[in-house]
Amino acid sequence: MNILKDKISKEKLLEYNKYFSYMVKGVLDIEKELVAINADLHSDLEELLLDNGSDNRNLYGFNILFDDFEIEYDSIINIPRNRDLGYPRGGRTVMNQDIRNKMEEIIKKWIEI
Repeated sequence: MNILKDKISKEKLLEYNKYFSYMVKGVLDIEKELVAINADLHSDLEELLLDNGSDNRNLYGFNILFDDFEIEYDSIINIPRNRDLGYPRGGRTVMNQDIRNKMEEIIKKWIEI
């Protein structure tokens, strides 16, 4: 598990495949613009960011697929965020398009995809 300190390339991202051969899981802090990657569970990355001062309400989970570097806005930690934003049946996928746009901006700030 790593909180990124510097922007990483696609090649470096591929090295973070300890848990999955086809993707890497990540969690970002939408306010602090931090990204943590490389864990079996999004909740492990969530805990890492919480231990480093993030507020749970600002954390969103995502995956980056290695075949085309597509971002999936899918994680069980997103369920309470969806409810808080008025999407009670939003499930695991981030439903708010403005949040998704901000997530993409932050991910691309840290990961060259």
